[in-house]
Amino acid sequence: MPTRVSTAAYHPLFVFNQDGDLERCALRPGNVHSAHGWRDVLDPVVARYRGQSVRRLLRGDAAFALPDVYEYLEAEGFQYDIRLPANQVLQAQIARLLTRPIGRPPQYIRRFFASFRYRAQSWSRARRVVAKVEWHPGELYPRVGFIVTNLRRPAKKVVTFYNGRGTAEQWIKEGKYAVKWTRLSCTTVRGNAVRLQLHALAYNLANFPRTLALPGEIAEWSLTTLREKVVKIGAKVIAHGRYAIFQMAEVAVPRELFGRILDRIARLRPPDPAPC
Repeated sequence: MPTRVSTAAYHPLFVFNQDGDLERCALRPGNVHSAHGWRDVLDPVVARYRGQSVRRLLRGDAAFALPDVYEYLEAEGFQYDIRLPANQVLQAQIARLLTRPIGRPPQYIRRFFASFRYRAQSWSRARRVVAKVEWHPGELYPRVGFIVTNLRRPAKKVVTFYNGRGTAEQWIKEGKYAVKWTRLSCTTVRGNAVRLQLHALAYNLANFPRTLALPGEIAEWSLTTLREKVVKIGAKVIAHGRYAIFQMAEVAVPRELFGRILDRIARLRPPDPAPC
């Protein structure tokens, strides 16, 4: 009999922390807005950190530029950096930076920053907006971006913090190629949602050793490299009465480096309980 394969499109939503650990994910239909169901995904993450004495910050793309999101984060004591879609009112605030500089343009990127208060019609109050204007060599028009934020940092540092959001795109790509979390071929949405959660668990189990057990010289290895060179490696097993020997080639990972990885993993174990 022919195998039935799902042809539905899905639109997953991911929340990562600063170490690349997947805090929460949800599988949604492919025809919904990018921010659809944000509250259901974010609530457990916010609850996890509520009451802890840590700085809580959130970065989001333009899909999450919603007044409900701002008010929710402000009520929970979060600081945020969220990309804001451009409009004529915002561009009027930085009109002086949008005029092409006089003279021969240099062969490097010129960046200008601005900070001002802005209130959209759907907002309950004015909020801080930071603008970045980039003039690139050979281009007639500048590249302009706006960020709505409640951070008190200088405008340049606000933009620098937001740019870290791009790392999440790399983590999503790692999950796609190393864990294969785009393989959602079940015939039901619920089945595929469960499958995505299993992929998320596999991703975190792979990412934890990378952040906690890898020495500095290989700390930036991708999950694919880590899988191919540390996990999926061949070995010859020689079994004796009281012990077993694993003989592995040093082509992928030298013996000394592999030993340090195992030593770091061993130190992650909790100490043995004291005898009564």
